[in-house]
Amino acid sequence: MSKPIISIDEISKIFLKSARQTLEATTKQNITYSSTIQKTPKISMKPDLTCFVQFNGDYNGLVVMNFSADAAFAIYESYMTAMGMPKEELASTVASPEVTDTIGEITNQVMGHLIQEVEEHYNLNTVLGQPKALTLNSSITLVIDSDYGENRRLSFKIGNYSFRIEIAMEHAEFIII
Repeated sequence: MSKPIISIDEISKIFLKSARQTLEATTKQNITYSSTIQKTPKISMKPDLTCFVQFNGDYNGLVVMNFSADAAFAIYESYMTAMGMPKEELASTVASPEVTDTIGEITNQVMGHLIQEVEEHYNLNTVLGQPKALTLNSSITLVIDSDYGENRRLSFKIGNYSFRIEIAMEHAEFIII
């Protein structure tokens, strides 16, 4: 029998790679990530734009994607122009519904890729809710009515702009048999 793997740490490693692959494919931009995964006491929704989604199944948790206005707009702009939309037809501010809708769609794609990767590696599945994206002026700490005792923060960059993915999960171990 193999050594147990803390599920959130393994999910975080898969998340780094699948988020980068999904974002690079959809934005046609170089996405980098920190090789350090941070263990945090809690997760928060942070300004300027955030998107969150809960997932349930063989493993359960919550993901929050936090973007500065510049990072969110860079991702939105790159995503839309990669799909062929002319720059002059793009929204002009991060508070536009088009930007939050796009970030919600990108979060959905990132989570779909993550779920697929976990299923391929561990033969485990989960389903996700509908991602909710919104603009914020101040941080909101999430207190979830579930036993999500493990929290991690992943750091990414698009160009010169940073963004973060925060993950909360129940404590569980993957034991390969």
